[in-house]
Amino acid sequence: MRYRIVVAGQLGPRYSGAFDGMTVEPLAENTAIVGQITDQAHLQGVLERIASLGLRLVSVSGENDRAA
Repeated sequence: MRYRIVVAGQLGPRYSGAFDGMTVEPLAENTAIVGQITDQAHLQGVLERIASLGLRLVSVSGENDRAA
């Protein structure tokens, strides 16, 4: 499943390496981290990485990749 995880603030390029395989997209006041999450353990790992970096989580949303 593809996820869009939004964190508060603008993340610099140095954070891109912290989220392997995901895209870091700047927004107006926040930053979106977008990409494939394979399972619950993978999602938990990404959320733990966000917490360990001291980032504030704004939202998490998932979307199915399958076309309806």
